[in-house]
Amino acid sequence: MLSVETRHAIHPEHAKGMDTEALRAHFLTEGMFTSGEIRLVYTHYDRFVLGGAVPAGGTLVLDKVEETRTATFLERREMGIVNIGETGTVSAGGESWEMARGDVLYLGMGAGAISFSGEGRFYITSAPAHATYPNRLITVEDAVKVEMGASETSNKRVIKQFIHPTVMQSCQLILGYTSLVDGSVWNTIPSHIHDRRMEAYLYWGMSEEARVLHLMGEPQETRHLVVADEQAVLSPSWSIHSGAGIGEYTFIWAMAGDNVDYTDMDFIQPKDLK
Repeated sequence: MLSVETRHAIHPEHAKGMDTEALRAHFLTEGMFTSGEIRLVYTHYDRFVLGGAVPAGGTLVLDKVEETRTATFLERREMGIVNIGETGTVSAGGESWEMARGDVLYLGMGAGAISFSGEGRFYITSAPAHATYPNRLITVEDAVKVEMGASETSNKRVIKQFIHPTVMQSCQLILGYTSLVDGSVWNTIPSHIHDRRMEAYLYWGMSEEARVLHLMGEPQETRHLVVADEQAVLSPSWSIHSGAGIGEYTFIWAMAGDNVDYTDMDFIQPKDLK
């Protein structure tokens, strides 16, 4: 079963007047990981798509998606897939890859129909592409690891880069994930924006009771979302993205836009936020 929800882009002036319900409706995605289904969210932020596929021991196939008006979903797109569940298999273009928990698969433009099988919980990200790059499985061991932050500021974390210029080539999709070290709660401090790219955050690895307070909005007009495990936040190019969580958590970041320069950002120090 395939379902697709469309999210339109929101102007920052519009966001200023939103209440909690409206903010969640436009910027938070819930229920993407449903047993036996593929659920996608098609956004008008750089035509980025995110979603989940949960084959639950069977097989699910992602092929034609009406919203793209192409013969196959990947006809003019590239894709990054993260397995956040048990071991599963993804197949496309006559190839198959077994994915352990935390592994990432890149599929290039024109890869054809994609099938998901096994016990995996597959997080799907996709952006328009202008060229075809080779399909590639990037395991947790293959990722480039960067340590940032400090225990003194409660933001010591490990960043794992997967679909990233330090690891491989892509058109515009960049993806990795960040895990907080025990005792740290804050992610992405200092806050930043990158006017040339949008970003999506999937929070993952949290207990059922835990929540992350995700900060968003313009630097002088901040808002917040209370986010649970396996929920994602759409972050427009005009919005900051920082957060603090309860207990252990990881967030998968994926970006699309004008370039693939991970450091292309404008920092906003905590003292300058309102």
